[in-house]
Amino acid sequence: MKIMIVDDEVIIRTGLAKVIKWDELGMELLEPASSAEEALERIPLERPNVLLTDIRMTGKTGLQLAEEAIQIIPDLEVIVLSGYDDFAYTQQAIRQGVSDYLLKTSRPEEIIKTVLKARQRIEDKWAAHSQDHYKNKEARNRTFERWIRSGEAGPIDRHLLHTYLPGLFGDSDTPGSELQVFIVTAEGWEDSPSSASLLLFAVDNMLQDLLNCESLLEKKKVIAAIRLGNGSDNGMQHLRFIFQKIERLLKCKLYAAFGTPVQQPEHMHESYTTASDAFNYKTLINESIWLYEDIVKRKGGKTVCTHDEELELSSILLEDDSVALKGWVQRFIQVQLEDPQVTLESLEALVHSVAISAHRWLERVMTATGRESTMEESPKHFQLKLSVTPKDTLFQYLNSVMKLYHNRLGEGQATHAQKAMAYIEEHLGSDVGLQQVARHVHLHPNHLSEVFKKETGITFGDYVTRQKIQRAMEILTISPAKISEVAARVGYEDVKYFSQIFKKYTGKTPSEFRETAVNNG
Repeated sequence: MKIMIVDDEVIIRTGLAKVIKWDELGMELLEPASSAEEALERIPLERPNVLLTDIRMTGKTGLQLAEEAIQIIPDLEVIVLSGYDDFAYTQQAIRQGVSDYLLKTSRPEEIIKTVLKARQRIEDKWAAHSQDHYKNKEARNRTFERWIRSGEAGPIDRHLLHTYLPGLFGDSDTPGSELQVFIVTAEGWEDSPSSASLLLFAVDNMLQDLLNCESLLEKKKVIAAIRLGNGSDNGMQHLRFIFQKIERLLKCKLYAAFGTPVQQPEHMHESYTTASDAFNYKTLINESIWLYEDIVKRKGGKTVCTHDEELELSSILLEDDSVALKGWVQRFIQVQLEDPQVTLESLEALVHSVAISAHRWLERVMTATGRESTMEESPKHFQLKLSVTPKDTLFQYLNSVMKLYHNRLGEGQATHAQKAMAYIEEHLGSDVGLQQVARHVHLHPNHLSEVFKKETGITFGDYVTRQKIQRAMEILTISPAKISEVAARVGYEDVKYFSQIFKKYTGKTPSEFRETAVNNG
């Protein structure tokens, strides 16, 4: 709180400045002024809260100073210093709104007491103003929350709307105009929560100033409602101009989703829900401003991970390569985002399909390497978080599956034979010859053959054949695929040779095995 002393006598103003320890009273002493004219020049800029002035001065009097200063700062507390013969002036001063007066002969403690009373009056005014402002803001926010955001307001009290939402129902409440809700977020300042909150606070204030809208500030977004004029003043072009101005002034980037315009106040909640639905597409949209009517037309994109995509993913997971995994996820998701028909639902289904593929891979490699008993800890249920980009969400999940296998379920460093078995499991339909697998595990083929037989008790070739036949049995049981297609899926080009090998291991031809499986099922 600031105080300014005004007196044309240097001894008086210097004495008042030095005798009392103003800082200990919680007062900031401004440079004393030697005249009313000097004080009036400085008051608009320095804005004192308390003015302590002589009543008689050369030039303008203290009363003239008080009258003009109060016009500049209506809440200013003015204390005048007077002599015994200035009683008539003092009476006039009090009638003109001067807060208090002191005799020039007053002791320092009397001056302190009078100044502290003035300070208390100022603090009381501040508290009352703050409380009124808080109550009005709370009532306004409750009205906005219940009526627009939650749709729970019940019968609409027009007087209440005019009182607390004047931007929508003040003078602009004209027949034929429409109401629209949009949701805004901002980026570009520091990533800390405090900086993000401050940026949104600034955006909220500027939106209200520039658009005459009503808004509700939330943790990560601003919900705003505007009345669209019959002309083009509040058209999309004008809104883009306002957003660009805010971005330029605040050095940030705005993103806004618009709900459907409505004509009746009772339908404002509908405009909010459509804006909210559109806002959820932020991570899927390459635009900074988008409309619900553009989103609702989408029919949905791809929902299932293909067999080839699953094989490519499995190879990366088996390699324990986070960089390659991140690149694969980014390419995979980017293709979906470029599909103009993609929806949140279709993307979520597709991402879940990929997550399921990763979990299937985990089960297969653990079973193939004889470590399925260690799978007590499964990956957590996957959820697509709207607050995080699909790329980040999917990568985090797939990386956790990959690390779960390599760092925990693998029980430390996997042996060369276990690495070979996991690779074979994931590539049964392609080249799983000794040369190829040996390159994968970084061993000479002859050495891999030796360590594989030593660790598993079976030759490399017999193991590969056994795994291929087991996979073929699974396919024949659940799929109507032709025998030639089944042979190709497990790496056999010659159907006749495949049938011979299959009968050698199972005692039945592929057709006989399928018929038995169907009958028993």
